[in-house]
Amino acid sequence: MKFLVIALSTIPPPLYKSHLSSPRLLVPMSTDFLRSPTNILKAIFFNPPKTPKIQPLAMAACIHTSRAENSRTSSLSCDPNGSQIDDRVCNYIKYCRPNFSDLVSCVPNSENHSKSIRIPEDLGSFDPVQNQDDLWVRMKNEARSDILQEPILSNFYVNSILAHDSLESALANHLSVKLSNSGTLPSGTLFDLFLGVIAEDKEIIRAVKDDLRAVKERDPACISYVHCFLNFKGFLACQAHRVAHSLWSNGRKILALLIQNRVSEVFAVDIHPGADIGRGILLDHATGVVIGETAVIGNNVSILHNVTLGGTGKASGDRHPKLGDGVLIGAGTCVLGNVRIGDGAKIGAGSVVLKEVPARTTAVGNPARLVGGKENPIRLDKMPSLTMDHTSHISEWSDYVI
Repeated sequence: MKFLVIALSTIPPPLYKSHLSSPRLLVPMSTDFLRSPTNILKAIFFNPPKTPKIQPLAMAACIHTSRAENSRTSSLSCDPNGSQIDDRVCNYIKYCRPNFSDLVSCVPNSENHSKSIRIPEDLGSFDPVQNQDDLWVRMKNEARSDILQEPILSNFYVNSILAHDSLESALANHLSVKLSNSGTLPSGTLFDLFLGVIAEDKEIIRAVKDDLRAVKERDPACISYVHCFLNFKGFLACQAHRVAHSLWSNGRKILALLIQNRVSEVFAVDIHPGADIGRGILLDHATGVVIGETAVIGNNVSILHNVTLGGTGKASGDRHPKLGDGVLIGAGTCVLGNVRIGDGAKIGAGSVVLKEVPARTTAVGNPARLVGGKENPIRLDKMPSLTMDHTSHISEWSDYVI
C-alpha cells in the first residue's frame, strides 16, 4: 500500500499552524483523496487558528514494502464511489514514523528537514577558557553546546545565559523568573532587587561559584555547570537564601521573609533568612530541607533531602544546630537543638541527633549513637562531605541483615 506524506506548505494557510508538532501526515492515496483533498483536510483539521506562520516543509513518501505491489487492492483504499467525507478517514491517518519494521524510512527530500527550529545566529563562538576558575565562560560554552544538541531550548538558553554579560546578571534573572508571582510579585522587580544585593555583597558570587563546583564534583547526576545552574533546585534555593540572608543582616527583614516564603513554595526548601550558611554547599535533591533561624553551617557541607536542622520546640534564642566544615548529613535526618556537629563528622540517614557529635566520627540511629562507641568511636580518615560515602563503617557496625 502506498502512502503520501502531506507537506504543510501545500495546506491552506489558515489550517496548518496548530499542527506544527506533526508537520507530516500519512494519508492513503486513493481516487477519492486525489479528486478532493479538501475533504480529507476537513477531517484532519478541526480547530484552525487565525494567524498563519510557517516555513515551507519538504514532501516525502512512505511505502509499505510488504504490499507495495498490491496497493490497488489494499483494504485501506477508499471507495471511489463512496462518500467524499468518510468517518473512517481519521483512522487512516498515521504519524510518519521511520522506526516501523516494515516501512521504508521517511526521509524528506529537503536537506534542512531537521532544522525546522531555527538556531539563533547570535550565539557567538565558543570562548577559550583562559582560567580554570572562569566558570562563566565555561557555562556559556556549555549553553551553546546544549543548543546545538537541543535547538528547541535555544530561547531558554539565550534568555537565561547567553543574553547576559555576567554570572551575577544571569543568576538574578533566573531566580527572579523562578520566584516571581504574576500580578503581585513581578520578575522585573525581583531582578532589580537580586542584582542590587549580589552586586553590593561580593561574597555572594564567590559562594555561588564554590557551590557550583561542589555540586559538579560531588553529584554524579550533574552533567555540567550550566545544568546545575538552570535545573538544580537545591542550588537555586541556596543562592536565593544568600540574597535573603544579606537582606536580613541589613535590617530588611520583611523582604527577606518574603523570599524565604517564595523559595519554600517553589522549591520545597525552607531556610530561615537568619541562618548562616558557608560556601561549597551541596543540597542534594533538597526536597523537604528545613533549616532554622539560628543554625550555622560551615564550608564544604553536603546535606541530602528531608533533613531538619531545627529546635527542640521549647527553647528560645540560640536554639538550632551548628555544623562544622566538611559535614555529611544523610537523608531524613533530624538534628534538634543547639548541638554541635564537629568538622568532618557524618550522620547516617534517618538518624535523630540530640547531642554533640565529635569531629570525624559517625553517628547513626534513633536516637543517634557513635559508631565504635562513645569511649572509642571510629575516626574517619577522609572528609565525608567530599567523598559522599554514606555507608563506610556503618555497614560493618550494624548487625541488621537482609
